[in-house]
Amino acid sequence: MLQQDSISYQQSFALEGDSAVVQHRPLTPAQVLSWLPRNATPAQQDSAIQAHFKPSEIHWSEHPDTLHLPGHDAGVDLMNSELPQYYREGFFSKDSLFHPELQGGRYGVAGDPVPYSVHNDNIITSLLLTCFIFTIIAFANTRRFIIRQAKNFFYLPREGTTEFTETSNELRFQGFLVVITSLLIALLFYFYTLHYIGETFVLQSQYTLIAIYLGIIVGYFMIKAGLYTFINQVFFDSKRNQQWIKSLLFIISIEGVLFFPAVVLGAYFELPIKNVAYYVCFALILIKILTFYKCYVIFFRRNVVHLQIILYFCTLEMIPLLALWGVLVFTANILKINF
Repeated sequence: MLQQDSISYQQSFALEGDSAVVQHRPLTPAQVLSWLPRNATPAQQDSAIQAHFKPSEIHWSEHPDTLHLPGHDAGVDLMNSELPQYYREGFFSKDSLFHPELQGGRYGVAGDPVPYSVHNDNIITSLLLTCFIFTIIAFANTRRFIIRQAKNFFYLPREGTTEFTETSNELRFQGFLVVITSLLIALLFYFYTLHYIGETFVLQSQYTLIAIYLGIIVGYFMIKAGLYTFINQVFFDSKRNQQWIKSLLFIISIEGVLFFPAVVLGAYFELPIKNVAYYVCFALILIKILTFYKCYVIFFRRNVVHLQIILYFCTLEMIPLLALWGVLVFTANILKINF
């Protein structure tokens, strides 16, 4: 047998030793890729990497870092995500562009706000349209009752003649017209308040002010009806009292019909408030003339005593009307904001 060359034997032993050392060292992606041929595709390279390297969970050390210089503080923990204050607060820290989660405001110079106007108020417009539609529907269902009331208003019935009694629907229609009239008067005084008293009030909404006016006016009509009932029961019989109550409800309904054009013209056609006031005064004078006429026909036609009818009319018509005006003005002055 031939003796092996010592040089070649030593090289082979050295290579075996290197391979043994390499086997104990952790593999690297470069070593794995070096085992593949040069013409290996990217898919083959990726398969080789996935075959030799498996992802595993990273376990961070929980022991404190004690390897720091003597006389210095310990190093900052990498798991601590708190930033110093000078990083958290700055000039743009509260800016909406720096913090998308904050609601941004408007940039630029604010313009003059659009002044309040009644014709741009959707709630008042809807309220007037609703009242108009319901009034038309109620008038269509009770037109015979209205025509009969209009004929009987100027007709002097003879004694002993039978009178027609109102149905429940007709009574509800009269009550509805009284509420509509109260609402229209409240809107008219609201227009007067905005022009002559003030535009800012301690209330949260102007609709609350209209509701207060409406309550005062409804209370005025109820107190007025109570005074009429009490006084007429003392001096007159029940038949005349019943005739007067029916006539009074009809007069209030006519008052609402007359006030409706004033509200529409003042709110949507920009009619000057002075012209609206003149129209309202004319309508009130006409209503008081009709009231005075009906009062004379029912109660004082036989006993022609001018002093009694004047006292009766002034006590139950003029004084309550002036008291209503004073209460409304006093309420508006209390609720307005004085700068």
